[in-house]
Amino acid sequence: MAMDGEISGIIFDIKRFAIHDGPGIRTSVFLKGCPLRCAWCHNPEGLSPEPEMVLQPHKCIAGCRFCVDACPHGAASVADGGPAIDAARCVRCGACAAACPTGAIQRIGRAVTAAQVMAEIEPDRIFYVESGGGATFTGGEPLAQPDFLCALLALCRERGIDTVVDTAGCAPVEVLDRVAELAGEFLFDLKVIDAAAHRRFTGGSNRQILNNLERLVHRGARVMVRVPLLPGVNDDPASLEAMGRYLEELGGITGVALLPFHRGGGQKYIKLGRRDTFAGAVAPAPERVAAARATLERHGLTVQIGG
Repeated sequence: MAMDGEISGIIFDIKRFAIHDGPGIRTSVFLKGCPLRCAWCHNPEGLSPEPEMVLQPHKCIAGCRFCVDACPHGAASVADGGPAIDAARCVRCGACAAACPTGAIQRIGRAVTAAQVMAEIEPDRIFYVESGGGATFTGGEPLAQPDFLCALLALCRERGIDTVVDTAGCAPVEVLDRVAELAGEFLFDLKVIDAAAHRRFTGGSNRQILNNLERLVHRGARVMVRVPLLPGVNDDPASLEAMGRYLEELGGITGVALLPFHRGGGQKYIKLGRRDTFAGAVAPAPERVAAARATLERHGLTVQIGG
């Protein structure tokens, strides 16, 4: 059996000095892959479990063939419109992206070992100690890489580093239980209570998600529920009332973080060449956010905006 540090996974980003992914100053590690397809997803580059090649032709320098020369598989080429990649030949090794001087070709996602991730987390330990921070594992859906996630959590525990898992809870119960044994806290993203609406806007059922949230609470895990406030999805009075009633009956959570929708992920869809199904949505007005907060607070919930 591989030691924890030798277990590998796919990540697409590591952000240092994060202040919105749990308490204190944190290092957020973004694991690739997610079983849901939320219409408003702010991290569409985290949906696929595999590394992806992204082309930005407007950045290509005319006459530059560094990518072509670097590709060991003959998959890269350059035409009048910029770089091109033959998908049948490409193994997503990233050699072309590494050679490109302007970022016209980029690889999203890289294979790393848990030990390599820890080498990026540990230098900031002093900031964790002073601020009450630590490491947050997010995505994508971190529970989609359970062996890798558990290895990271175990290594953090050995080193006394606080951990948070940011999850939508869309995973088998066996995975949830393994992670719950090691995680310090959960940020549990809960979109909408109505089953039909959840399937329509995320592409999946919320039955396992709700079961997993209840399981975490009943085992005494520290859980902060994060509710994105989404125009046309869950910002109507009936949806907010259903959310408040459900969380009140559930009990046992540390609080609710209400996250107003924003357009932060819009440019990512353009870069990835994907359709942004939420492109016409606008951020809720402050008074609408305040009304949503008041609805949840009427159910005895401690609600914060953001976080």
